[in-house]
Parts: sequence; structure tokens; C-alpha cells
Amino acid sequence: MYFAMNRFRIAIGQEEAFESVWKGRDSSLAEMPGFIEFHLLRGDSVPEEGYTPFISKSTWESKEAFIAWTKSENFRAAHKSAGDNRAMYVGPPKFEGYSVVEGA
Repeated sequence: MYFAMNRFRIAIGQEEAFESVWKGRDSSLAEMPGFIEFHLLRGDSVPEEGYTPFISKSTWESKEAFIAWTKSENFRAAHKSAGDNRAMYVGPPKFEGYSVVEGA
């Protein structure tokens, strides 16, 4: 199993707009071989730094299945408007990928 996560720092006051972008996009993830599930997570605001943290987390059967998604036409379509909302970000997103070592 493989977990692909992007960490976002969203400017305070832009949280609902950011969530709307995610809820309104057509990712076609469910059509991808090896896809298991997706969650958009919202953390507690960090007022002294001016942002609210979010994480997009997708779960895949394997790292190879995730990489195939990133090379797909579905991926390009889902991310075609990503640059349109830069004003809501406090810095660029940070990708992190993890493989399961042990699980129950």
C-alpha cells in the first residue's frame, strides 16, 4: 500500500474557497487502477503564521499505481487549473509519499 500526500498552507480566510476548489474538481481517481481512497484533511489554523494546513491524502495499492496516475490524462485534467488559485496559498504545496512498513 502507498500513501500520497500533499501538504498545503492556505491563507486564513481562504479555507472555504480552497475546499470548494477540491470539491468541485473532476479527478476521476475512482477510475484509476490501484486507487483505494481519497481524503482532504483540514488542520487547525496557525494565526501567528497566517495559514490553515490542509493535506490531500490518496491511498493506492502500490507506488507504481500512484505513479501511473501522475502520468495519466486524468491527472492532467484534474490539475489543469491548479495555478489559477495561487493567491490562496502561503507557499507551494509539499509532496510526501509513504509505503506501509507495518499495519493492522
